[in-house]
Amino acid sequence: MGPLHGLKIIEFAGIGPGPFAAMLFADMGAEVVRIERKSAARRSLSLLSLGPLDVASRGRRSVALDIKRAAGRDAARRLIDQADALIEGFRPGVMERLGLGPELCLARNPKLVYGRMTGWGQTGPLAHSAGHDITYIALSGALHAIGTAEQPLPPLNLVGDLGGGAMMLAWGMMAALWEAQRSGQGQVVDAAMTDGAAYLMAMLYGVKATGLWSNQRGANLLDGGAFFYGTYVCSDGKFVAIGPIEPQFYALFREKMGIDDPDLADHYDPSTWPQQRAKLAAIFRTRTRDAWCALLEGTDACVAPVLDMDEAPEHPHNRARTTFVTVDDVVQPAPAPRLSRTPAAIQGAPPTPGADTEAVLLGWGFGQTEVEALRTAGAIG
Repeated sequence: MGPLHGLKIIEFAGIGPGPFAAMLFADMGAEVVRIERKSAARRSLSLLSLGPLDVASRGRRSVALDIKRAAGRDAARRLIDQADALIEGFRPGVMERLGLGPELCLARNPKLVYGRMTGWGQTGPLAHSAGHDITYIALSGALHAIGTAEQPLPPLNLVGDLGGGAMMLAWGMMAALWEAQRSGQGQVVDAAMTDGAAYLMAMLYGVKATGLWSNQRGANLLDGGAFFYGTYVCSDGKFVAIGPIEPQFYALFREKMGIDDPDLADHYDPSTWPQQRAKLAAIFRTRTRDAWCALLEGTDACVAPVLDMDEAPEHPHNRARTTFVTVDDVVQPAPAPRLSRTPAAIQGAPPTPGADTEAVLLGWGFGQTEVEALRTAGAIG
């Protein structure tokens, strides 16, 4: 019984940030019903549709509707009428053309929070253009700041799709849901990855305004420029991550490492960072990653092993906190953050498209005769 138990959300099937936001709600106990195309089919091991391995689709039920048919649209509207919130990730105007836009839905269900997830937003000169995470974060300043000195590098899809997209959508929807409890009125949440990625950069824009951050990648404190904040390869080809920024942490780091080289005593002079990096790199290459971690991990030296996706679930700290769990033989991250009284929990494995159509419709007020009529009309699968 998570903290969002009793909250009812309709999710229109999509890719990337929409499903991840819906997963956040489901993990916290909301009842999430995904509406999929009647003809939906999952392509095994596709990046866009992983079937039972699609971790971000866990915890909800699936209804297959043909919303291009009048009967299918009517069924979708009836479900939306009973929902607290809706998530959709189509280009601007698509839901309106389907007869499921926010104006119509809010007229029928005034308390509805209508969450819209796009890359560019509902307005602006790029609103109707195609794009992906990398193009959205390019406009925010984030992509330019990440990578090597020679070129920007995409930070997976964590900054646009998930951080600037899904997280901001969920945050905006929760704010609107809270307000709707007082006003009795829903509203539209326009979540754009360009806006969200820019929002994530707030601290760095502030630091840049002070003159302590430059547009040159690999020349700043947190972008790999500082020799004491980065990764180093060890004798076995594996990496450690270090971050002893504060003087007392850096002093302990040097002590634990046995470093007495006077050239590594001062770590706040950027002009010496390249030479200091070379010296520290040579030291780290003298032992294996695990040997260094046995010496440094768990101390205030701020050192951790760089784990791959097979190693991370097995780390003692992650095991102690149950950071990863296994659902139907699929290892995946557990819900976060931790709540003391109403903890989150995975509600179930990813659904097969349309597997719950009849059960959901019957549970949401449709009669058996109506369900059969929808099936006869070809509106459900």
